[in-house]
Amino acid sequence: MAERAPLFAAREYRDRVARLQAGMAAQGLGALLLTTPADVFYTTGFLTRFWESPARPWFVVVPQTGAPVAVIPAIGAALMGRSWLRDIRTWDAPDPRDDGVGLLAETLAETLAETVPPRGRIGLPMGQETHLRMPLADYEALRARLAPRPFTDATACVQRVREVKSEAEIARIRATCAIAGRAFARVPGIAAAGRPLSEVFRDFQIALLAEGADWVSYVAGGAGPDGYGDVISPADPDPLRRGDVLMLDTGAVKDGYFCDFDRNFAIGPASDTARRAHAALWQATEETLTALRPGLRARDVHALLCTGLQRHGATPSGGRLGHGLGLTLTEWPSFTPLDDTPLREGMVLTLEPGCITAQGRIMVHEENFVLRADGAELLSPRAAAELPEIPA
Repeated sequence: MAERAPLFAAREYRDRVARLQAGMAAQGLGALLLTTPADVFYTTGFLTRFWESPARPWFVVVPQTGAPVAVIPAIGAALMGRSWLRDIRTWDAPDPRDDGVGLLAETLAETLAETVPPRGRIGLPMGQETHLRMPLADYEALRARLAPRPFTDATACVQRVREVKSEAEIARIRATCAIAGRAFARVPGIAAAGRPLSEVFRDFQIALLAEGADWVSYVAGGAGPDGYGDVISPADPDPLRRGDVLMLDTGAVKDGYFCDFDRNFAIGPASDTARRAHAALWQATEETLTALRPGLRARDVHALLCTGLQRHGATPSGGRLGHGLGLTLTEWPSFTPLDDTPLREGMVLTLEPGCITAQGRIMVHEENFVLRADGAELLSPRAAAELPEIPA
């Protein structure tokens, strides 16, 4: 059987690492330690669903210059060997006596010794939307072995690089959005009055896979008269009813990259309330897409969506109204009144306005786009301006 080729050419990864190393130099970091699936995939191309197993930690060390070093369980050596990396160090894991800590400490010490004095700093993402994918006890043991070299927060270093996508990444996200768009086009043949919502969810996931998704990490939604109670619930067995608004939201994955957008459907003729809400959401999204430019801040986008909804007679539902998108279902920034992140050319983002339709009921609408120098370029197929109706 032929081995699958890497997703990107080696120069794509070298460019990513070079940009990380520029950020490291600006922060005075001697090495960068990465432990999460997205960061490991971003720097190496190591794509696997084996991350679902929590039994083993995985590490990538980025030096000040040159290629990263993978410090990984031996079970991953063959797959990592098909990446662009050549320095791959392994141990037999899980090992309750030393689950990679000793090997990682040696690798970091060697990396630091080549470039920085004994107190050289080690960067590790520690801020919002990060986590440490190794036992805390092992982290403390690692710190003790490397003392007096301190660990310091490298969140901004990583996020500022990852938030701007290359054209190769944008093409992958566009392809994933197209897959979801084709699956959404099948919904009128999947959803009908009397069908349990749980069956609709299941068949929608099947449609996503049939249209080319590698896997479906996220499907949520809701249904009810004039809207739904939230946008994160799993499906219940209740049947769809005439007069319901059905919403489906997906984070399907192709080649490691997510889409994240939703669509609304009326079961039978749409009510005036549902039609007005959908129109307000669509218009507020359209106007914001037209207004977007690099240099705006995340909080400015939140304000544009809120004022747009109000201008079209809708009450914003609160919460964040969009976010970054890429290697994970949601990335930074968040479109909230508190996020000052500047928008830059090449960011892939979502607009996700929501409005209140009745007591305890909302409707939401979401699109995916890349920000270009002259504005937004849609990646998701644009929703219909009028709320689609599924005959009941």
